[in-house]
Amino acid sequence: MKKQTDILALNKQELKRLFQECFPRIVTMARESTDENSFRHDLLRYISEHPHNQSRAAASLITLIKNDNTTIFELSIEKDLEIKTITLFWEWLRDEVNNTITTDFILELYHQFELLEYPEISRPTAQKTINWMKRWNSGLNPRIVRIREENKERIIRLLMARIENRQRGKYVFPEGSSYMAKFNMVEKWWDDHHFHLTMAARKPSELNLMLNNSLSEETMKLLKEARKKGIPTFATPYYLSLLDTTDKSYNDLAIRNYVIYSRKLVDTFGNIVAWEREDLVQPGQPNVAGWLLPNSYNIHRRYPDVAILIPDSIGRACGGLCAPCQRMYDFQNKHLNFELEELKPRETWNKKLRSLMKYFEEDTQLQDILITGGDALMSQNKTLKGLLDAIYKMALRKKKANTSRPDGQKYAEMQRIRLGTRLPAYLPMRIDDELIEILKTFKEKASEIGFKQFIIQTHFQSPLEITLEAKRAIKKILSTGWSVTNQLVFTVAASRRGHTAQLRRKLNKLGVICYYTFSVKGFNENYAIFAPNCRSIQEQEEEKILGLLSTEQEEDLCRIFEKRDNIYKEVRAFLKENNLPFLATDRNMLNLPGIGKSMTYEMVGVTAQGKRILSFEHDRNRKHSPVIDRMGNVFIMENKSVAAYLRQLKEMGENPNDYSSIWHYTSGKTEPRLKIFEYPPYDFNITDQLTNFRM
Repeated sequence: MKKQTDILALNKQELKRLFQECFPRIVTMARESTDENSFRHDLLRYISEHPHNQSRAAASLITLIKNDNTTIFELSIEKDLEIKTITLFWEWLRDEVNNTITTDFILELYHQFELLEYPEISRPTAQKTINWMKRWNSGLNPRIVRIREENKERIIRLLMARIENRQRGKYVFPEGSSYMAKFNMVEKWWDDHHFHLTMAARKPSELNLMLNNSLSEETMKLLKEARKKGIPTFATPYYLSLLDTTDKSYNDLAIRNYVIYSRKLVDTFGNIVAWEREDLVQPGQPNVAGWLLPNSYNIHRRYPDVAILIPDSIGRACGGLCAPCQRMYDFQNKHLNFELEELKPRETWNKKLRSLMKYFEEDTQLQDILITGGDALMSQNKTLKGLLDAIYKMALRKKKANTSRPDGQKYAEMQRIRLGTRLPAYLPMRIDDELIEILKTFKEKASEIGFKQFIIQTHFQSPLEITLEAKRAIKKILSTGWSVTNQLVFTVAASRRGHTAQLRRKLNKLGVICYYTFSVKGFNENYAIFAPNCRSIQEQEEEKILGLLSTEQEEDLCRIFEKRDNIYKEVRAFLKENNLPFLATDRNMLNLPGIGKSMTYEMVGVTAQGKRILSFEHDRNRKHSPVIDRMGNVFIMENKSVAAYLRQLKEMGENPNDYSSIWHYTSGKTEPRLKIFEYPPYDFNITDQLTNFRM
């Protein structure tokens, strides 16, 4: 089998010679067939007679053949798409003029036929995966801690100069302060999250200054263009201190890509469309999942049992704008922004909140509330406390109302609350003592009325974000009895061998359990960071497999989180006792542009540019809106070919040969959800009736 480093660089003529050398019979079949129909028929016979006709590769090729010359509706772009995989292949083998075919298309077909000849792929050993993991340092590494302390000191001196020009506000120097007194004041303010939000870089020039003027002229030009188009710049001094300004000390690409925008994102901004169709709401009309909502921007819903609440508060902002953010559409439409003073709750919010709570209270199925934004913890403590108090009162009323309902007609009672936040990674000093007391108090009283799961759902993207400050923040949260789960976006940088596995390991050692590993949504704005879904399946089957739990181990882990005595120590002990490098508790998933999440798919076509066309089924492991019973499969054209992805990895310093089995993963299957993430059973039967729903 050819090495990826050799084959990725071949041109069309060289690939044609390779096909003639490796698959002469297929080339002859194409040239002797009268049309594409006869070629498809000959290919099917060729595969059926092949010694490996029961292999995964044979099944994939048959799927490509059967879907050739068909038209599908591509949901993400909402257009009909003609699948011409085998027809294009036939034309190319016959030397017919076809300028649309790229080498990436040819490489995809070459690898599928090669897999038919050699169906046994070489999987990495456990030790190989461990070695890959060791490449990725965490922010707790002493050498990296020292470098970041130097970054912090440098940024503090910059902020001192900036504060000199401030005439009012909390962060000003008393007249006559000495240089050291000023330095000490800023160093103290560094531990105040309000300080970082106040002093955040809001212009490309400020961003570059805090990065020690390390950004290239080309990058600065792009960031200025982004600002003109309306893409906000917002990065805190703390988070910028995590980046390596020398490009030599450590590989920070996984977090740098969150701060520095790509050319495709800038070009597309202004024309970004909503990927998740249930986010599109018209007054009085159900969303695409069939749910009727109070308004278009406070509640998002796709499932019967859970809804997202986005408050009218500073929680509509974030601690920084992530380049691959799924809410970029909302930033474009100015539903989310960084005008923190303007986002503070107004008097009308309390009245609206009562109406929103009524929605949860009177819904028959809702038992889980996820507060996000923006970012749930961007809300001030007073606002957050008021929100939690309102949720408590709503849940209590819902529980009391159930006492008068007969068994089988009772409503689902509130059992789970989640706060979605990236601040433990972006701004860990936000986890202050007052917040901890609010979380602790809510858990104590909410536990008495039926709440059983209290979760801070965070988003660490790289082991480099796990700093001493983040570690302290996580331990403080765990001390309240709330659990911490993590969601990762599987960008190109995060998809490098061992990176995600190492993040799991480092988070697990702090008592954090991983929940989802999300594929990047495949629109043009995300081209630079998109990793094909086959890489996610490859990671799942070749790397994450090291942390798979047996049924008995899963039960033991559940008991740890039910007891909540000392999750930090208990999870570390669990890893050691079971000789596990990490816990494979997360599910690799794609948020579908229709409804729900899934990773059950098969490749049904390849575009002339080599991009895979995938047919997704819905995740049947969970309860869905009845709407999906009327929906067929969801078809998605990925925005990047596998070959282009491998070349991108090579540019990052990776060896494409380490990823050679990626072509094998032409289909995927959604992993079952672990028991730890399931809702506890009620001791009564709830109604099957749906409220707030219309098809």
